[in-house]
Amino acid sequence: MVIFKHELKMNLKSLLIWSVCVGFTCFGCLILFGSLEESIEEMAGAYSNMGALSTAIGLDKISIATIEGFYATEIGLIFAIGGAMFAAMTAVVMLAKEEEGHTAEFLYTLPLGRGRVAVEKYAAMLALVLLFNGICILWSVAGFVLAGDLPPGKEFGLYHAAQLLMQLEVGSVCFLISAVSRKKQVGAALGFAVFLYVMDLVCRLIPDMENLKYVTPYYFSNAADIFTEKAVDQVMAGIGAVVLVVSAVAAFGIYTRRDLMA
Repeated sequence: MVIFKHELKMNLKSLLIWSVCVGFTCFGCLILFGSLEESIEEMAGAYSNMGALSTAIGLDKISIATIEGFYATEIGLIFAIGGAMFAAMTAVVMLAKEEEGHTAEFLYTLPLGRGRVAVEKYAAMLALVLLFNGICILWSVAGFVLAGDLPPGKEFGLYHAAQLLMQLEVGSVCFLISAVSRKKQVGAALGFAVFLYVMDLVCRLIPDMENLKYVTPYYFSNAADIFTEKAVDQVMAGIGAVVLVVSAVAAFGIYTRRDLMA
């Protein structure tokens, strides 16, 4: 597990920066909720009357005046986009950096096959995403405690499980991009994570584009949907799991067969 440990060490700084930034933002917003209690009812009324935009954000289903509604509509958005961007950025450099940094020639002179290298790097990506989620959840729980309330346990757990699946799906697709690229495509990966969110907004705002929900993992991991329906859409989550597995298998297959630049 030398490669696995090396990748964890190399990405530790990035993990800490992203988890603290995203987690502390969620924590700060929860603390802020207490100071907004006097005006939150007026805000809830204004937000719920924004027409299609209210529907896209989920404010037609859950009230921002409750702490779980505030978490689902405001904080959930921060965590979703931040988590997807972290997973995308982490995964997209895992394999491509060896060619871009001209370290592939050294790495593959070691008694390690390409398959093992790819597996350990993928495992490192999974571990980093898990750690990111764990740290951010701790920040959120601390924020709820200090705010004097706790979210519904079932819905909170389902939401974060769906978020983890969403992030791993995005990470697997970006790992595949890394497997076919000779250079780190960080900008493209971050753009991809944001583009998927835009697709989620579009499919909720425009009825004719509803089928985009089968493409974007933000759809099944939407906090407002999960907190109101108390369940995750199993069909959409199943599609996400299939994309995750297919992307990972394709990355291994391509990377072990293609010519690498020294």
